[in-house]
Amino acid sequence: DVVAGEAGGITQHIGAYQVTMPSGAKITFIDTPGHAAFTEMRARGANVTDLVILLVAADDGMMEQTVEAIHHARAANVPMIVAINKIDKPNANPERVRSMLLQQEVVVEALGGEVMSLEVSAKTGANIDKLEEAILLQAELLGLRANPNRAANGVVIEAKLERGRGAVATVLVQRGTLKTGDIFVAGTQSGRVRALVDDKGKNLKEALPSQPVEVIGFTGAPSPGDDFIVVESESQARAINEFRTQRQKNIVSAASGRATFEQRLTQAYGDKKELAVVVKSDVQGSLEAIMNSLTKLSTHEVAVKVLHTGVGAINESDVTLAKASHALIIGFNVRANPQAREVARQNGLEIRYYSIIYNVIDDMKAIMGGLLSPTLHE
Repeated sequence: DVVAGEAGGITQHIGAYQVTMPSGAKITFIDTPGHAAFTEMRARGANVTDLVILLVAADDGMMEQTVEAIHHARAANVPMIVAINKIDKPNANPERVRSMLLQQEVVVEALGGEVMSLEVSAKTGANIDKLEEAILLQAELLGLRANPNRAANGVVIEAKLERGRGAVATVLVQRGTLKTGDIFVAGTQSGRVRALVDDKGKNLKEALPSQPVEVIGFTGAPSPGDDFIVVESESQARAINEFRTQRQKNIVSAASGRATFEQRLTQAYGDKKELAVVVKSDVQGSLEAIMNSLTKLSTHEVAVKVLHTGVGAINESDVTLAKASHALIIGFNVRANPQAREVARQNGLEIRYYSIIYNVIDDMKAIMGGLLSPTLHE
């Protein structure tokens, strides 16, 4: 159901969904993308969950990202269930997957270990009910409980800017009950809960522990992974915000003062070419993944310089900034507003639109290749 709404059939956003079993029991799933660029998202996913489901394709076997996800689960000290997917395919080989897991010291029950493993098919729905039963059984053994009768706290899973709704964040309530009208702080942002919307788009009056909800009422978009805490008053929220913003500024100024040895050499010789970019995306998580991928593309000859990033449509100030520094504008799942388009057209600036992260990385590689100075042979 989630993939149907994603470009290119790959999940590029982190989503949180709640399913209700026939018995009335509820399970909340946090869906983290498997693409190599989304390391940060997977680390966050492991840190906010009580149970990790490691999804491995029966035909492909283990990938680098699978190994990385195992490390994240271990680092977060979270128990794991292995779901071997795509067993409906003719070349599926679940036994090969189990032996590959053994190389990573993940011993499944079939091989005398403690990690549960199930063979499932997302396409035909085979054994999905058994997977849900296994999750509930594991939850019972772990004795997962939370107190609903207290002020809510939780974690921000994703954040975005929406027209008409302002800054909206997906929040997973971990303890307490979140109600409309509550004053909260999340990272360096604060606000009052104007509305709570569940994953089906229904408005709620309150959200209980383990429930993912979209919170409307932020003053600005928070960062994914930020703690979300309900406070007593607006003055308390403001005081916390001011303190955190100041601390953030201090960290940034301290970091900008330290230049690496490579940077100093480059400044001395000045032969390194730079590709300046302005990146705008629909959600914070995708923005983070694009930034990480672009910085990894830098070589000793060509570097990617990210001038500005942000969530929401491409506006005039983004175009003005790009014009001043001859930068390329990248829009990921967002468009430019009419004024920005007009300014870009007048100044001959290029705005590139993307909806799949692979294409962004491939195009940037090609452009950087074009910036390399020719090798001269005599």
